[in-house]
Amino acid sequence: MSADERQSRFVESLRLVIFGGEALEPYKLKPWFERYGDQRPQLVNMYGITETTVHVTYRLLARQDTDTTTASPIGRPISDLQAYLTDASLNLCPIGCRGELHVGGAGLARGYLNRPELTAERFVPNPFGKPGSRLYRSGDLAKYQDDGEMDYQGRIDHQVKLRGFRIELGEIEAQILAHPEVKEAAVLAREDQPGDKRLVAYLVEKQSGALQLEILKAQLKLALPDYMVPSAFVMLEDMPLNANGKLDRKRLPAPEIGEQLSNSYVAPRTGTETSLADIWQDVLGIEKVGVEDDFFELGGHSLLATQLVSRIARHFAIELPLRSIFEAPNVAALAEKIDVLVWTVRPSDSDAAPLNETDFEEIEF
Repeated sequence: MSADERQSRFVESLRLVIFGGEALEPYKLKPWFERYGDQRPQLVNMYGITETTVHVTYRLLARQDTDTTTASPIGRPISDLQAYLTDASLNLCPIGCRGELHVGGAGLARGYLNRPELTAERFVPNPFGKPGSRLYRSGDLAKYQDDGEMDYQGRIDHQVKLRGFRIELGEIEAQILAHPEVKEAAVLAREDQPGDKRLVAYLVEKQSGALQLEILKAQLKLALPDYMVPSAFVMLEDMPLNANGKLDRKRLPAPEIGEQLSNSYVAPRTGTETSLADIWQDVLGIEKVGVEDDFFELGGHSLLATQLVSRIARHFAIELPLRSIFEAPNVAALAEKIDVLVWTVRPSDSDAAPLNETDFEEIEF
């Protein structure tokens, strides 16, 4: 498309444009279809894997395909191959249900050279074909549409389990890419601190400095459940690629917590705020927390919020509802709630020591 913007006369000689290599994002083709329509040149999306050398399915693209941001249409198998969507037990999936894509047929390789164990793992007996025939387990997810054509749904190994929820990273990436200022996006579930796994989004802007992260986050919170909204966003100039020109997820950097904060650092001003900041730093595993910093922007989540409430209850000898963390997600706001609870509880506590000057220093009236 960018080449066409510079010199469009070559398009007149094109009959077909074939996509392959990476999952197609059809909504990005809107400007093309607005300029040329969907008849000539004809755009074709093809799904393929090395083990079939190389294409498996094809789909003729139409203008209406650009209306979706959540799927990549890959169509039907080419003539010398078969494609089946199955569950883990090789049972066929019905229309609308996601399954692993298995490929069989004359175009399928026999296996991996000198790697019998991997061949046995990936090239499995074909329960739908002739005796002795094989299916290749692609590791890719897809689902059937009502017309029998398939939509690519991402990789099985890109499905993660986070705090009890199964999450498709591709769904989050699709929502991020729907923002007009995002050129590329990738999402990882990182565990940079043992036992603390969190979602991190990596973004490349279309125009440097044009993307407002707060607006993007607000849009994601409307489109996704809370547990699918990344806790950190990392801006990159370019995505790291491997030797094959595909995204190298291992080279995506760990986020810097300080870069995620929308507020400049404000030091604690009262004894309550100081104690809270210390507890937050310990629970979140970071060095410095300001009183205006948002717990969830710092990487907090529901399980850490439970730990936070428990630590606060022990330190201040109060009962703090978990919802308080969501209602007052920064130190300053939460300190106000705690001060009210402390002031309410202490006078009625017959075992409590009389209030002194230190107590009053920690209470904001």
